[in-house]
Amino acid sequence: MRILLLRHAPTPWNLERRIQGRTDIGLSESARATLQKTKLPRAWLQQRWITSPLRRTRDTAKLLGAIDSEPHDELTEMHWGQFEGLMLSEINQKIIALGLQPDRGLDLLPPGGESPRMVRDRLALWLKTLAPRDATTVVVTHKGVIRAALSLATGWDMQQPFAEKVDWSLPLAFESDQDSLLKLIAVNCAWADTKILEPASVSC
Repeated sequence: MRILLLRHAPTPWNLERRIQGRTDIGLSESARATLQKTKLPRAWLQQRWITSPLRRTRDTAKLLGAIDSEPHDELTEMHWGQFEGLMLSEINQKIIALGLQPDRGLDLLPPGGESPRMVRDRLALWLKTLAPRDATTVVVTHKGVIRAALSLATGWDMQQPFAEKVDWSLPLAFESDQDSLLKLIAVNCAWADTKILEPASVSC
């Protein structure tokens, strides 16, 4: 089963480097304008589209032309608890002050929130709900969920930057087998590449 993961387009909080988590922030006007100018090949729009329930993912899918996307709660962004709404620089200071070490990695647990490992666990459970008939699925979700997918697929512990530079405006291609194991196929897939939608494809 081919799964294409795409991060939502930027919001005003993204531009401010403010952590959103589950706070339901809408897209920036510039992001909406960019999406409206993006013309996806028909093959992409003919696939099954799934989003998180937050409007920044639903609006991204809709503006790209996916009118009938399905929201799935399991694809919601990592819950940052008491850190939501804070600037990234403020969070780094609080991590040190609260002794939440390591300051990165799978087990960073914000007060009242969840860790990346918890996000990875719920993503793994969600994969088991996908029916084999779903040959290709396009998922518009969040950076935290995609990072969890990369960890699940490659064993990345998030202690260091991921081995490949990710362009968060482009899809990442994964393959899921009958046992719901996840394999990374390619990062930074071009919209023009419709072959990546085929489960046997290894392009990008």
